[in-house]
Formats: sequence, C-alpha cells, structure tokens
Amino acid sequence: MPIARVDVFPMLLPMKRSFSISGGQVGEKEVGAPHIYLRVTDEEGVEGWGEARPSPRWSYETLESVVTTLRRYLAPQLIGVDPEDLRRVHRLLDGEIKGGIGVGQPIAKAAVDTALNDLNGRRSQKCLSQLWMAPFSEKISLSYLISTPDPEQAAAMAGQAREEGYRGIDVKIGLDPSKDIEILEAVKATAPGLFFRVDANQAYTLSQAVRLGRRMEQLGVDVFEQPLAANDWTGHAQLRRKLDLAIALDESIWSPRDVIHALQLEACDTVVIKCTKMGGLDRAKRSGEIAREAGLDLLGGGLTESGLGLAASAHLFNYLEIATPVDLNGPFFLKEDPLTVGPELRKGGEVRLPEGPGIGCEVDPDRVAMFQREV
Repeated sequence: MPIARVDVFPMLLPMKRSFSISGGQVGEKEVGAPHIYLRVTDEEGVEGWGEARPSPRWSYETLESVVTTLRRYLAPQLIGVDPEDLRRVHRLLDGEIKGGIGVGQPIAKAAVDTALNDLNGRRSQKCLSQLWMAPFSEKISLSYLISTPDPEQAAAMAGQAREEGYRGIDVKIGLDPSKDIEILEAVKATAPGLFFRVDANQAYTLSQAVRLGRRMEQLGVDVFEQPLAANDWTGHAQLRRKLDLAIALDESIWSPRDVIHALQLEACDTVVIKCTKMGGLDRAKRSGEIAREAGLDLLGGGLTESGLGLAASAHLFNYLEIATPVDLNGPFFLKEDPLTVGPELRKGGEVRLPEGPGIGCEVDPDRVAMFQREV
C-alpha cells in the first residue's frame, strides 16, 4: 500500500543533565533536547516511526530546519509512493533537497528512512534484522560516556563505569584542552581494563593532535576519534602516519561516498557509523558494509537519540557485527521519552532490544503531545 500521510512532531525531551562536546552544549537540562518524531502511515493505516536529533553544535541542522525540511519539502514527495521502494524514495528526497559536499539535510532524511524501515517491518511482521536477512540479536553493549572538564569528576565517573560492569568508556575531550591529558590519565588509572575511546569532536590542529596522540599511545588509548576538522582529510592522513594509534572518522563521514574517499586518502583506520548523520539506516548500512569489506574497523555512535533512534541504531550495529561497546548515549542524558515499549538499559550498559516488528518500539501519541513544541 502506498503512503497516505506524513506527520511531523517537534519535541523538547527532558534531560537528566546537560551535555557538552568541544563545540558547545548539545542539550541543556533547563531547556531540554530537540528531537523530531516522524510518523508515516500507509493507506491501510499501518504506521512507521522515525526520529531526527539535530544540534547546531554538531552540524548545521537545527530543530527548525529539520521541521521545515520535513513538512515543506520531503513529506509531500512521499505521498502515494511505495514505502518498500527505498531507492526511489532516496532519489526523490535527494532531488528535493540537493547535497553539497555531502548529503543535503541528512538528519531530516534519516527520520524518513527510519520511519519507512519501521513501516516495512510492521507490514511484513519482521524486525529490522529479518528485513536484512540476518538473525535478531536481543542485546547490545553501550560504552560509558564521560564528558567533563574536571579530572577528578572524570576519575569518579570512570570508577562508576568499572563498578557497574561497563566494558568500554567514551571520553569527550577538548572541553578544556589544558586539562585533556589530566583527564585521560585519571580515567586510565581508575579503569585500566576497559575499551578506551577518546572523542575530540574536531577540537584540534594537526600539531596539537600529534602531541596529544603520542601521550595517548603511552596511556594505551584504543582509538582517537575525529581529532581534526571534518574537512581536513589530508590532515587526518598525516596524523595517521605520525601515530601508532587508530584514528576514527565521524563528522568527516556522512555517506558511502565519504567512506570511499577516506579509503582513497588512507585517512583513517576506523569509521563511526551513525544512522542519523548518514541519512538513515539505508546509507548507514551501506557505509558500514563498504568499510568492512575494505578492512576498516567500525564503531557505533549516536546523537543522544531517544529509545526509538537507539533501537534502530542498535539493530544496525548488531547486523554489522560491531563488537566494541557503542556510543548510544541517550540513556545517560534523557529523563523521559514518548515510548511505551522500547529498549531497556540494564546493569553494565547492556541494552535489551524490543522484539516487535520493524524497530520494535511503541510510541504513545499522548506523550508525544506532552513534549511537543510548535515550530
């Protein structure tokens, strides 16, 4: 059945605490975090849900731009289209919102792609992994996120991660570059046996990253994520040659084409897969498959999505067989979301995934209305 209706719900979800990266705050406890839910309904009344999580501290997309793009440009293209014809859908979306260097408005497009995958799974009564001809995996392991400019607090958080049984730590640096080495030393001393992922979110110049990276080598950091500006491909390639440390690219890679570009320039050892930044599950899946076939490692990441986006990403990461703990950090920061059925965070960062068709989550429209904001 073709698509009959598309509804857009901009929301501010309440946060347990504020969240900052080197570029600034991506969510404030006093205000909440911007999330957009998208509902796609076919002519038989079957629904699929998707999520967008924008932040101008991370990319150029905002709550307002995502809502406008979805309502005025992308939603009208979907009416009457077969939701199973995802290639046609992406051609329509890309024709309506052109890309520049990368995919145009990928975070907005991710909500569409994810909703259609959810719809297709519900129509066929298959979960996402079954749609991709893979077995269902009921759980995934999260890394423990540490984001603070205070070394003592970082050490305390690392100790909590170790005590709670987490297998990996993701440390945000660049919040106060003068404290970065102290923070990394404190974390390593407190939790020496955990997978150690360090994310700079584009905070450094090449010379700064070389100096910091050499200390990371001594400490035993496992991977150094996005140290330089997103468009500094040659800088990352130089850094990779100067360090005996795995370099991961995140903000640099938004599409399968970017993965190929990174391979051609030998700019990284690892690719960070994020459904939201890559325009949805379809492009994220292809990006991961290309990177895997080329011998690159994969990390899983997110943009503080709610349980809906977390579950969709987790299904994909399990399909791609990402073995290291993934950075799906919504549970660390979000106090509530609009789901009645969704992923469950358990001890040690283990998340149990819903087993229903599609993404497996159930959205409560009344709770969506409670968090909704007019744009």
